[in-house]
Amino acid sequence: MRIISGALKGKSINFLKNSTTRPLKDNVRENIFNIINHSNLISINLKNSKVLDAYSGVGSFGVECLSRGAKQVTFVEKDQNASKILRENLMLLSITERATVFKNTIEKFLEDKKKEKYSLFFFDPPFSNNTFIQNLIFIKKNRMYESNHIIILHRERKSNDNLKDYIDTIFTKQYGRSKIIFGFFTK
Repeated sequence: MRIISGALKGKSINFLKNSTTRPLKDNVRENIFNIINHSNLISINLKNSKVLDAYSGVGSFGVECLSRGAKQVTFVEKDQNASKILRENLMLLSITERATVFKNTIEKFLEDKKKEKYSLFFFDPPFSNNTFIQNLIFIKKNRMYESNHIIILHRERKSNDNLKDYIDTIFTKQYGRSKIIFGFFTK
């Protein structure tokens, strides 16, 4: 797995080789960042953003954000092995000063940090998990988002998550078995 662009372009990051994690493929990650940077429907400046990478695994999305100049990335990962590799990746790439790793559940993180505000949310829960919707409700209720923000969800292509009451979907892109949903919180 490699970093696609920015200050760390071309550098490799370690990942888990097991059945419980599902790393975001390089081409999907590249497409997400192309959309962030070039879509007329999205107005996030990644260089000034504060990012929440929920269910972060080994952190490929958040590390890419840091490489591209994000101000701060908070990684939330409860799996001990994934969290360990994430920390090793941050140390190996010398980007620990702009990164925070919270090794616990996303629910615990949100409860502890409900006064924080983010401009970019990346949610990559296990495909079988739909409790992430409760996390979105909590974030919206506690207004943990900047006025200019984006939510990016990585879901299974066939998933039928009812998100219309929680976020406004800008558009959805499909990549093989995955779909990426871009949206924002309504006020």
